[in-house]
Amino acid sequence: MMRAVDIIRKKRDAAELTSEEIAFLIQGATNGSVLDYQLAAFLMAVVWRGMTPAETAALTEAMLRSGQVLDLSALRGSKVDKHSTGGVGDKTSLIVAPVVAAAGLDVPLGRKRVYVPMISGRGLGHTGGTLDKLESIPGFNVNLSLGAFRGVLEKTGCALMGQTPEIAPADKKLYALRDVTATVESPFLICASIMSKKLAEGIDSLVLDVKTGDGAFMKKQAGAEQLAQLMVDTGTRVGKRVVALITDMDQPLGRKIGNALEVDECLDVLHGGGPSDLRELCVELAAWMFTLGDRVANLDEGRALAQEMIASGRARDTFREIIRMQGGDPAAVDDPGRLPQARNRAKLKSPRGGFVASIRCEQMGVASMLLGGGRERKEDLIDSAVGLVIERKVGEAVEAEGTLCTVHYNSDARLAEAMALLSNSFVIGDTAPKPAPLVRKVLGAS
Repeated sequence: MMRAVDIIRKKRDAAELTSEEIAFLIQGATNGSVLDYQLAAFLMAVVWRGMTPAETAALTEAMLRSGQVLDLSALRGSKVDKHSTGGVGDKTSLIVAPVVAAAGLDVPLGRKRVYVPMISGRGLGHTGGTLDKLESIPGFNVNLSLGAFRGVLEKTGCALMGQTPEIAPADKKLYALRDVTATVESPFLICASIMSKKLAEGIDSLVLDVKTGDGAFMKKQAGAEQLAQLMVDTGTRVGKRVVALITDMDQPLGRKIGNALEVDECLDVLHGGGPSDLRELCVELAAWMFTLGDRVANLDEGRALAQEMIASGRARDTFREIIRMQGGDPAAVDDPGRLPQARNRAKLKSPRGGFVASIRCEQMGVASMLLGGGRERKEDLIDSAVGLVIERKVGEAVEAEGTLCTVHYNSDARLAEAMALLSNSFVIGDTAPKPAPLVRKVLGAS
């Protein structure tokens, strides 16, 4: 007879677990027979000891089979999703999903319509979550039934929701525990979490945005590449087309951090504006989704199509319709003032003139969390209105006493703590550094 304590001890001592032992733990996580503190101990043992490829595959499979796998074969076209490993200011899903879905009209002969079934997660640690951002749109419902999810997907080409009780329920349990037990960063746990949810969506292809740098869970590029290859191999093993982009997270993506603020920035992009780095990455991710989904013949066509969907307003209109069908306020697309607004503002001033040489990205994410924009405990409530607006990014000039960052807050309970973190987040130098590439490497592309 198996016992959770014996399995935990075995992993603690660096022995390889069998697929049956892993399945026992995951079944216990699902039905409650393995307790939270035992799961937390197992997660920490994995962080310290790692997992073999066989263990990682078994964990992914057990989490996937803890619930249902969607059957979307009735939709005539390719089912393609995109997933990011998380970063500060990383809001691309809210742009990429409607961009790809908007191209469902006027599909050329010999090409396929691309559907985007997107099951997303909440924030982890210092990083934001897609669901938390979507819920800052008044009325937006991320808790769809599987039937409602299919209905939105059929009519708009895209649906965005959280995990239902039927989809990888074991992952939902472990995800919440990882957030509050300092066990987020393990590439094996990240791989199993992401791939179990994504494979349960019934997709044909997957584009992965694997962040690396100070604001990412994978600080070093070698670690990011290891995680990316794990996920590519896992998806390929079960017959999916998977590509992973290694992208920069040494500074926040875009200029806004915080749920409603990030939605506002996404709307800027969908209206044809927004920060250049955010637009560039969204176009690149959409191009890969179009390519893997056989909507276009190559990446250049995919980039042109993504840019057309934004410039024509079709992506914006698609997002408005998604919001309407999921119970949200579609007027927010054209009037971002309807999004939650913080009552107070504070300015972070530069101590000297010069150029922003670097930004300690993770600290900025933590500062936003301290203001109420994220969770320290899984039961914490999120304040959608709070966050940060970066006035000067890496390479940009700033005068002495010039504003580096504007803080949006409602309570001053932890404002001083957040401001102290922010004041230590900007490094000012005498010269502008060389721009870093946004996409560092691509894995899994043939």
